[in-house]
Amino acid sequence: MQSRVRELRGDRGLSQQALGDAVGVSRQTINAIETGRYDPSLTLAVHLARYFGTTVEEVFDVDA
Repeated sequence: MQSRVRELRGDRGLSQQALGDAVGVSRQTINAIETGRYDPSLTLAVHLARYFGTTVEEVFDVDA
């Protein structure tokens, strides 16, 4: 699964730590999502999408 988390985070000038704090996970979790080593839970995917004001499908591409 590919994600746009790095792109969306960068567009807002956020560090991995700041995004992790905002959605209740560690910086390491954000890093693992961005590098494709970790697929987030549905709950975390929804939290990230809501934080960025978009849909889960616009943040994560399950077909990639």
